[in-house]
Amino acid sequence: MRNDFDIKKHDQRDPNPWLAMYLDSSIPINNSTKQALMRDNNSRSARYLLPFVQLWSKISMFFIHVFKFFFPKLFNSSNALHKILAWGLKNFVSQDANLLIFRHFHAGSEILEFIAKNVSGIEVKTSPLKPYDFNDVKEDLFLKHDLNLYNFVINLNSQLKSNGLNIQKQDSLNLEMISEDQFGHIEFPRRWTNVLDLRSAIELFTPFYQLFLTANDFVRASNSLQLDETVAIYTTQILGTPGHLGLVNNKHPMVPTSTYTAAYRLVLHGLATETLHEILVNIKLGRSQDGIMTPSVA
Repeated sequence: MRNDFDIKKHDQRDPNPWLAMYLDSSIPINNSTKQALMRDNNSRSARYLLPFVQLWSKISMFFIHVFKFFFPKLFNSSNALHKILAWGLKNFVSQDANLLIFRHFHAGSEILEFIAKNVSGIEVKTSPLKPYDFNDVKEDLFLKHDLNLYNFVINLNSQLKSNGLNIQKQDSLNLEMISEDQFGHIEFPRRWTNVLDLRSAIELFTPFYQLFLTANDFVRASNSLQLDETVAIYTTQILGTPGHLGLVNNKHPMVPTSTYTAAYRLVLHGLATETLHEILVNIKLGRSQDGIMTPSVA
């Protein structure tokens, strides 16, 4: 992918905010992901289309909410939903936004595997989701992602409680599941129709998510975003570095927030996943984070 963030293009009288964010290294993040996210933020779709899409999305969600109250079982079809999502991603979503979406499943799966393999005295089986093409999306990908998060939390903590254990700092880490590549092995379409930025795509897809899922599935999906804090706490307990919790914005899963904010929080969820994954990559490669000595790697 191209690099649009060249310091030679910097104009002192008209600085590009996304160039500043790209050059800033205070937040750990995969370089390809960072470039894609900054280009996505700077796209015409994000600047001109997103405000209209957000308005349409909120209005649609309100009427779907009323509709589902009276007809809760009508249109419930995860299969139909994911076919629509796969079609939309392939034909209308930009290359950068598709990269961010697909990478999220890989990074999230690796983080859960890391936690499962680095908690002593328990054995939690994970179900990694690592899509490589749009057909993989049709296999209930987004729904399984939400289910995996809750099932992981339930299975992990039920074992900890039944065995009288707590998550402890590990002096020797298993990082074999953490991949440090730049995720360049998937080519996404770049047709003239592939223009939607990440947030516009999510805002457009969210009403379909609400319409075709049961109320329980949709609310659970929205609330799962606040599990960012839970997963981050597990990881920092293993690493012994609680300062990393400052990178998490989706917090307090015991106090759910409105589903109308789900699209924005989903982008924050993606960013939290990427930063946590990059922390693990840096540890695997022997880099330190914020001056903290990294544990040894098994």
